[in-house]
Amino acid sequence: MVHCVKNALFITGSDTEIGKTVITTALVAYWQRHYAKQALGLMKLVQSGVGDFEQYTRLFDLNQAPEAIAPQRFTAPLAPPLAAAQEGKTVDLTIVWNALSQLLEERQFVFIEALGGLGSPVTDEWTVADVAAAWRLPIVIVVPIKLGAIAQSVANAALARQHQLTIRGIILNCTSPLTPEQQQNWAPVDLIERLTQLPVLGHMPYMEDPDDIEAIATAASNFSWQPS
Repeated sequence: MVHCVKNALFITGSDTEIGKTVITTALVAYWQRHYAKQALGLMKLVQSGVGDFEQYTRLFDLNQAPEAIAPQRFTAPLAPPLAAAQEGKTVDLTIVWNALSQLLEERQFVFIEALGGLGSPVTDEWTVADVAAAWRLPIVIVVPIKLGAIAQSVANAALARQHQLTIRGIILNCTSPLTPEQQQNWAPVDLIERLTQLPVLGHMPYMEDPDDIEAIATAASNFSWQPS
């Protein structure tokens, strides 16, 4: 049996632009509200373009050097190996791993936000799922509530199992204003749980202001997840 890292959670997803940053931000906000005395680390696996690093440093006082939050950053909003190539560089996962290892030693818990979907390339050889498997990181899978959510949940659960990942569960994210009926029709929890054999840990309601720390922390308090 492969043992996973105990004091970390890798926030992965079914695709890009589906709300991994919103979920990660909510988890950090929840942690700081309820576990303030326990040192938390936060990392973006690899960043291409502008967004996550800037949001995290704007919203949170993490007491981390910039290179510990985002060890590899590239300008172009493309898949990391392509963004790195435009700068005449390559993605160096050794730098990322060393930064993460230090965080895992220094902090009581670390949230790591992935990029794209589980099948997205991190380097020319490794996908997000490959990284999670090699580094033994337990994951949650963020799936947007939209038509196709069931298929995305099933496909990504299958990919995660193919890589023998430790899957904590699925978090559904409402990325646009939807009625309760639309949410139920497009992302029925019971059916998703039966087809994936994974728990749905909760859902994030649509957030008009994703910078509202109090609101997103409250939303995250409804997730059926706790640090292991």
